[in-house]
Amino acid sequence: MATLRHEFYETDERLTLSVFDKGADPEQVKVTFEPRKLTYTNGEKSLVLEPLKGQIDPAKSDYTVGKVKVEVRLAKVAHGRWGALVGDSPDPLASFPSSAAPASSAPRKPRKNWDGITSEILASDKTVSPDQDPNAGGDAAVNDFFQKLYADADEDTRRAMVKSFQESGGTTLSTNWDEVRKSKVEVKPPEGSEWKKWAA
Repeated sequence: MATLRHEFYETDERLTLSVFDKGADPEQVKVTFEPRKLTYTNGEKSLVLEPLKGQIDPAKSDYTVGKVKVEVRLAKVAHGRWGALVGDSPDPLASFPSSAAPASSAPRKPRKNWDGITSEILASDKTVSPDQDPNAGGDAAVNDFFQKLYADADEDTRRAMVKSFQESGGTTLSTNWDEVRKSKVEVKPPEGSEWKKWAA
């Protein structure tokens, strides 16, 4: 009997075995699953893997036949990496029935509900109106004011706002197009500071 080339990759929950059997007929391929053994046969070709490095659940294991390979998916009973396909390591689940999951003796810490904490904080934050605090909103309130002013303005006012702001380096904002269009807008830094032109 010819032995087939095979390889595998695994996750903590499942091991996927690729058996390279080109042109395998799905009607003739037979895969038998046992807790620590896998048997693959296709006519004269066979592959027996025993003992498997860990215990598998035969009911949850399956396979598909492709044109180049047969993919066998083994469901692990105990989650974790095997590192190898077969091995003589003792089966950690040999003393347990296959349906029983290992019980955890350590009590679990309750998880924090971060969404609930965030909702609480946001609910406790009251929005302060400008009547209660003239500085309420800060930059956001000023930005909203200028956006509304620009959006509601006519074309000449918009042109004046853009030209004055750009030419003055952001130190002046004028809405009077008749005044701004005549000449370049001068830089007027706030009192107590000086304007410096940075070399490009």
